[in-house]
Formats: sequence, structure tokens, C-alpha cells
Amino acid sequence: MTEASPVFDRRMLEALVCPLTKGSLRYNAERQELVSERAKLAFPIKEGIPIMLEHEARPVED
Repeated sequence: MTEASPVFDRRMLEALVCPLTKGSLRYNAERQELVSERAKLAFPIKEGIPIMLEHEARPVED
């Protein structure tokens, strides 16, 4: 039997900001990432933990 991955706690969005712009983030549940519209970056969420490092983020297209 496989263990389910931890789920991202949406309450964390109240405390988290983009590390580059200090702006708000949008949670994308389908892709499991936090999106900074201003920085045009998407930060991955791995095992329920947001990875808020620029070199781990993927560019977001308009």
C-alpha cells in the first residue's frame, strides 16, 4: 500500500508571499504550485511543502 502525499494547507497562503516581489501568491491545486503573477513564476509544492526558491520555480507565460 502506498502512502498518500501530504496536502498543501491553504491557510499557509495567508502567511506566504513571493520571495522576489513580496506580493501575493495564487494556489494552483491542479499543478500543485504557488503562482506569483508579478514575478511570472510558479513555485512547486512537494509533499505538501512549498519550495519558495527562485531556482526551483518555473516561468509562467502570460
